[in-house]
Amino acid sequence: MQLKYLQTILEAQDGEARIVALSWSPNNQKLAVATSDRQILLFDEKGEKRDRFSTKPADPEAGKKSYVIKGIAFSPDSTKLAVGQSDCIVYVYKLGEKWGEKKAICNKFPQPSPVICILWLSTGPIICGLADGKVRALQTKSNKSQSLFASDSLVVSLCSNSKGTGFLSGHVDGNVIRFYVSNDYNEDEAQGRVILYSVPPCAIAWAQGHIFVAGCDKRVSIYSNAGKLVKNFDYSKDLDEHEFTIATCSPSGQAVVMGSFDRLRLYIWNTRRSLWEEAPSKEIKNLYTVTALAWKRDGSRMTCGGLCGVVMLFESVLKRTVWKDKYEITYVGPSQVLVKAMDANERGVIIKSQNGGEIDDVKIMGKDFYFVARTDETLLVVDLQRNLLSEVPWNNSGRHEKFYFDYATVCLVFNAGELTLIEYGDNDVLCSVRTEFANPHLISVRLNERHQTTDNKKLAYLLDLKTICIVDLMTGMLMAQITHDSKIDWLELNETGLKLLFRDKKQRLVLVDTTTQQKQCIFTGVSFVQWVEGSDVAVAQAGTSLAIWYNIDLPENPTIMNVKGDVTDVVRNNGKTEAVCVDGNNIINLELDEGLVEFGTAINDNDYSRAVLFLESMGNSSEAEAMWHNLAQIALKEHNLVLAERCSAALGNVATAHFLKETIEMAEKYKEKHDSLESPEVWARLSILTGDLTTAENIYLEQGDIESALSMYKKLHKWDDALRLAEQRGYNKLAELQEEHMSLLLQTGQYEQVGQVLEKEGKFEQALNMYIKSHKLRRVPSLLLKHTELLSDHTLVATVLKNLIKQELFEAAAEIYEKLEKADLAMECYRKGKVWNKAVDLAREVSPDKVVTLEEEWGDSLVESKQLDAAISHYIEAGCTLKALDTAVVAKQWKKAVHIIRVIDDPDSVKKYYELIASHFAGIQEYSTAERLYLSCSMFKEAVDMYNEAGQWEKAHNLASQYLEQDEVADMYIKKATQLEENGKYREAERLYVSVNSPDLAIAMYKKVEQYDNMVRLVEKYHPDLLQTTHLHLGQQLESQGKYRAAEIHFLAVNEWKAAMNMYRTLTMWEEAYRVAKQNGGPTAASQVAFLWARTLPIDSAIKLLNKYGILDACVNYACETYQFEFAFQLCKNLQTKVTEVHYKYAMALEDDGKFQQAESEFILAEKPKEAVLMYIHSKNWINALRIAETYEPASVPEVLQAQAAQCFHDKQFSEFEVLLLRAQMPELIVQKYKSEDMWVDALRVCKDYLPHLYPTLQSEYSNSHHDKMSDVNIETLLSKANEWALAGQHKQAIDCLLQVNTTITEPSIVKRALLRAADMVNKFLFGQEALDIIKVLSPRLVEIGEHGVAAQLYISMDMMKEAIDTFISAEEWNKARKVAKELEPAYESYVESKYKDRLLKKGDVEQLADVDIIGALDLLAEQGQWARCIEKAKTHSAPILHKYVALYAAKLLKDGFIKESLNLYSTYGAPAMPQNFNIYNHIASEIFALPDISGPSSFGVWEQLRQMLFEINEGLEVAANINMETKLHFRNLLLISHYYALRSACRQVPSLKSIGVKISAALLRYTDIIPADKAFYEAGKDLKEEGKLSEAFVFLNHYLDLCEAIEEGEGQLVDHSDLVQTDFPSNIPLPSRLYLGEDPREHDNVREWVLTVSMDQRIDQTLPIDDRQLYEACLQPGEQPCIVSGYPIRKQAVSFAKSSNQANKDIWSKLNMGSKMAPESNVPNVLSFITKWCGAPST
Repeated sequence: MQLKYLQTILEAQDGEARIVALSWSPNNQKLAVATSDRQILLFDEKGEKRDRFSTKPADPEAGKKSYVIKGIAFSPDSTKLAVGQSDCIVYVYKLGEKWGEKKAICNKFPQPSPVICILWLSTGPIICGLADGKVRALQTKSNKSQSLFASDSLVVSLCSNSKGTGFLSGHVDGNVIRFYVSNDYNEDEAQGRVILYSVPPCAIAWAQGHIFVAGCDKRVSIYSNAGKLVKNFDYSKDLDEHEFTIATCSPSGQAVVMGSFDRLRLYIWNTRRSLWEEAPSKEIKNLYTVTALAWKRDGSRMTCGGLCGVVMLFESVLKRTVWKDKYEITYVGPSQVLVKAMDANERGVIIKSQNGGEIDDVKIMGKDFYFVARTDETLLVVDLQRNLLSEVPWNNSGRHEKFYFDYATVCLVFNAGELTLIEYGDNDVLCSVRTEFANPHLISVRLNERHQTTDNKKLAYLLDLKTICIVDLMTGMLMAQITHDSKIDWLELNETGLKLLFRDKKQRLVLVDTTTQQKQCIFTGVSFVQWVEGSDVAVAQAGTSLAIWYNIDLPENPTIMNVKGDVTDVVRNNGKTEAVCVDGNNIINLELDEGLVEFGTAINDNDYSRAVLFLESMGNSSEAEAMWHNLAQIALKEHNLVLAERCSAALGNVATAHFLKETIEMAEKYKEKHDSLESPEVWARLSILTGDLTTAENIYLEQGDIESALSMYKKLHKWDDALRLAEQRGYNKLAELQEEHMSLLLQTGQYEQVGQVLEKEGKFEQALNMYIKSHKLRRVPSLLLKHTELLSDHTLVATVLKNLIKQELFEAAAEIYEKLEKADLAMECYRKGKVWNKAVDLAREVSPDKVVTLEEEWGDSLVESKQLDAAISHYIEAGCTLKALDTAVVAKQWKKAVHIIRVIDDPDSVKKYYELIASHFAGIQEYSTAERLYLSCSMFKEAVDMYNEAGQWEKAHNLASQYLEQDEVADMYIKKATQLEENGKYREAERLYVSVNSPDLAIAMYKKVEQYDNMVRLVEKYHPDLLQTTHLHLGQQLESQGKYRAAEIHFLAVNEWKAAMNMYRTLTMWEEAYRVAKQNGGPTAASQVAFLWARTLPIDSAIKLLNKYGILDACVNYACETYQFEFAFQLCKNLQTKVTEVHYKYAMALEDDGKFQQAESEFILAEKPKEAVLMYIHSKNWINALRIAETYEPASVPEVLQAQAAQCFHDKQFSEFEVLLLRAQMPELIVQKYKSEDMWVDALRVCKDYLPHLYPTLQSEYSNSHHDKMSDVNIETLLSKANEWALAGQHKQAIDCLLQVNTTITEPSIVKRALLRAADMVNKFLFGQEALDIIKVLSPRLVEIGEHGVAAQLYISMDMMKEAIDTFISAEEWNKARKVAKELEPAYESYVESKYKDRLLKKGDVEQLADVDIIGALDLLAEQGQWARCIEKAKTHSAPILHKYVALYAAKLLKDGFIKESLNLYSTYGAPAMPQNFNIYNHIASEIFALPDISGPSSFGVWEQLRQMLFEINEGLEVAANINMETKLHFRNLLLISHYYALRSACRQVPSLKSIGVKISAALLRYTDIIPADKAFYEAGKDLKEEGKLSEAFVFLNHYLDLCEAIEEGEGQLVDHSDLVQTDFPSNIPLPSRLYLGEDPREHDNVREWVLTVSMDQRIDQTLPIDDRQLYEACLQPGEQPCIVSGYPIRKQAVSFAKSSNQANKDIWSKLNMGSKMAPESNVPNVLSFITKWCGAPST
């Protein structure tokens, strides 16, 4: 934002004339200016002065100069102005709303001390700050004032927040105090002192969430609302800055202006960075001190007052845009926009984001009456006509919303399947629903229409195409959901929301009562429907009928009017309601009965008297009767009996009127007694009137008056209800009542009812007689069939059958016959009664052969009764296909007819049906079906005609080509095409011509009617080779006809634009020629045409023309290019700068023509003498070239001499060549030329004479050049040259020659001699850098030929020891390399040895490598996989080395899955307790534990090896240092587990010890955190099962299945441990990576089946047995040790051991020893010896 100066509305004075205060009115129309001479000036918003008035002193006797104005403020309604004065008073002047109104003081507020500052809050009182430090509130309505708070120091400034709900006061002691006049502030904005400033805060402003404070310290400080300093702008070091005197904040709170001396400083809130930034300040020279500032409330203007009385107006806008030339949109701040109509004098609408967000994406929509904008978090919708703003939270939806402004009170926003309703003026979303149908015709919203007493807001929308939802927007609840059987295309609620009209795709109009959800179709064929505004009257059009429902509650009685045209709208205004009809170009207004419309409005407004008066004036009519009826219902509903009586009388319902009159009289009598109209009798009678007898009964019973209730039912002849009531209530006269009822029935001849009573009493025969007597025999059959004993009376049955047949009740007779097993008579009765379904069913049972006949008769019967659709299936069942086909055709069941006709084998017999059915499908445009039917009966021509009539020429042609003769097809189509051509249907004719391969006829047709575009199109398609010729021909033809534009089009179509251009040139239509050339040939062609055009004009006109097109320069250039220099000079008449260019081009042309003399003159005129010189040089005219150069271009003289010298050199005139170049002072060029021709002698001579300083360089260059040329000579030449150089003492050159000798030019032996001679010469004659350079080249070549010693010697001579050593190494002369390193450079000794080792490693020479580096040798063997050799060699060295490679080998075996082999390895070489091997040991143990099929006796060896390995490890851990206890305990557990497994394997060899093995299996479950859990539980369960302990086996195997499921799912939490609570088995265990029985699914399934079987066996306890410790017997208590033999708790006598704390149960130990003695060949003795070795001797 920037402050842009607009105007000065009050000029400055020569002296001090301070502007005391400024104030803008809230309506933005007035600006008040308070001057130092105590006057108030009023300006309009354009800055024009409109009024002024003088203020008054508080004491008139004190004089007019006894005070000064201290501040002014407008009231919130802009009609009043408060003026604070130093004489302790505040006046409030009434200004009025219009200019020129009389000013009057309407309030006076005397104060205890002088007023210093003043403001008027928009939501409250006037606030004034006094000199005594008090801040007071002045109430204009009560004309009273009160102190809000007091301070001990003078108030220097006041400012309010943007809402006008609070203010800040600045005091001279630096305090800034905050105060709110309402309670809508936040907790972090507490009242009281907010800031203590260092100087008096003369300039304060309360911006958006921040407080600005400034004063005489030349600093602007910004504080948060909590009083914390946020930012400080310090200008104390700026010598041009003065104290800050005044501040003002923009209405949006996002900009603040500070006034000082000659300067306004502007601070802007950056919404993106969320900080305050300083904008460029406004420097105003000679303004002096700024004394007053005021910001217009719409934010678009800011006014500034100065010390000398100047008032300046500034524009404060970010940007300004114009919307469609209708609205001006001014961004007065990031979050504030001013929208103003451009064609009106209105002040515009201020749109401000309440959240302070930056407004963007501004649009004006909805016929330019609505404004839509966005911030980052909100959406703003504004009704510009009513100035209603809504700002609702809105997410970043991609800005794909659609807005609908069809409703005056609400905006519909649709985005991504969600409909949002925003009520104008409300900052909350009214409703949001999901729907895919955003068409306003499928949505209806009603918000508080018709001035209802309560809020009534409803929405109807489509949930899907067949479902309407109605939502109460006040509660957000779904009121109703209406489903329909067809798609809905329009819906609308009435204004009260109680009725809904909708129309479906079948044009049916349906009315829905939204409270009861009842719907009914009230009109069909509807094309227009609408509710009449302000009423519940509906209007709908169907064809030429206009239906009007004046009483929508009786939808079956609309008023029908005939109309012409289409009804487009229903308008109600000026006391008239009219339907607008459009008939062609005519508009007809049909007037509706406004009285009837008004009646509905009166009913809605509950003004029944007006409704009655209106209806009485209508007389007797169907409309009046419907409305009397409606009013009567309303009266009864509201219990207005008098009104109901009047309505009944009007309707002619005398009985109801009389009944109501009696009821009114009863009510009045009751009122006389009870002073109330709430009479139970009245309520009961009203219930009777409405037919609600149950309610009436309840009212009587509540009063204890059962007689009245019975009387009511008897009067109404409701005897059943009377008897029911009497029975329910135990009425004492029930028998009398029953007799009375029976007597009444007999007296009135109601024998049927008598029969019913008798039937209920069980008197069936008497009941049957009564039924017969009543001649109503429908109940007789059911009675006979229910009570078969009656069938025994044959006379009675015969009588019944006779009467039934007589009354044609054949079905009932047939049922009796069927019961009597007389099937033939029953079937005959069914046929006579046409009860065909029962007849067919009976025939299927007794006479199946009659079924077909009955089906045919059934079909015939249905045809007679016009039920054709139903008859078809029966004919099909009867096999009467032709009848079925005929019936289907007559019934227009065409699809059924197609299915039927296809099963008829003889198409010719039903050809007429084929034609009928095919004609139908052709008529409904199902051409493919019709085609198949035509083809089925060989009606090919009809099929072709069908497609022709449908315009589907290709299909018609395909059929014709396939089934008709080709000539016939062609003749038929050509004749048809000719007819179409004559009728002007050229496109259809073309299609026919093309379909018979006669496009030439179509081309000729289009040419004949001059439709050249179509003609060209066909030529392009069918004769592309003739397209260009056609276009040219047409172009020429049209040109001859004078149709130049058309001709141009054809010329251009084949890129013959030159023909078009020449056509226009010939016609002297130069403008057209220029246009064509420019559009198609480009600027160059256009310029050429313009040039030709100009040649036809006088020179001045030509220049004007070319200037007009801006191509004068181009045409001059073109004239030169075409050698028209005379015309070019004429065109340059006014272009003097171009003349020289034309002279130059003319000279060039003359030069090309060989006219050198004339060309020379033109070059001179073109000021290009150099070009003349070059011309003579090119022509080798040296004399003239030198003459021109010396005369006009002295600098070119050397160039001429150089060119002449070059010619002399070419002519071999070397002396002349040297003279010329020396004359040109170019001796270096002489040398260069001689060098280039290999004339080194002359070059050296000239260089020595004229360039002696370059002589050595030239010599060196000569040498290099000579050396390069030696590379191509033969061996003799090289050796000869080398000898010559050597004899001359030039050894380097001699060596260079020798180095050029190679095998490409001679034998290897000669190369070797040459290189050795070169080496010898280097050693003898070269030194320093020369020698070094040669050796770097020579030594590698010596190495190549095998002379390593010579090469090394050369390297040694230059102290290149490393290169020498590398040379010996490459020759594998290791001793020489070692000698050189040892004697000459000891630092390289290790280098030699490392290279030697590398060499051995590469060769794989392990034996030699071992002598040098044993570790390297072992690593090599390991890499080669020679583990046996590796370990054998490692054995010869130290134990750590051996175990390192054993570990590596073991790790390799484990990785490859050889578990047992890795165990054998450690069994062979021992298992030391080395920490680096712990992981390997642990891995071996874990893998062995997990191996399958090693639990038997045959696997004892594996367990023995593992046990021994772990025993050695534990022995080593006992003496090892720095091993933590956790590791020791882990390996002890591993040893114990392996011992148990070994012991279990041994016990299984001895039958008497198998029980110990079972116990070990159960005890091992204690270690399932180490061993695989599924394996442990499986083995334990299996062993216990074999032992016969089924309960334990079930628990363990069931847990095994849970573990398997968890392993498969990969989720340990699936395992249920509830069955193992009484155990010490770990619950948090790692799941194995694979199933133990994964390889044996059959065993797994066996386990699962056994568990399922046991789970169903109630005899087996499915829990673990518990001992006296409340634990499972195999479990240990804390602190207990397991038995070293069984793993169980010891509990009884224990056997101790000498070397260990381990113990054994004495009985178990004895049993084990006994087993060992009984089976000495088993592995049990081995186990006992191990226990003794491990734990020591047992105690006795």
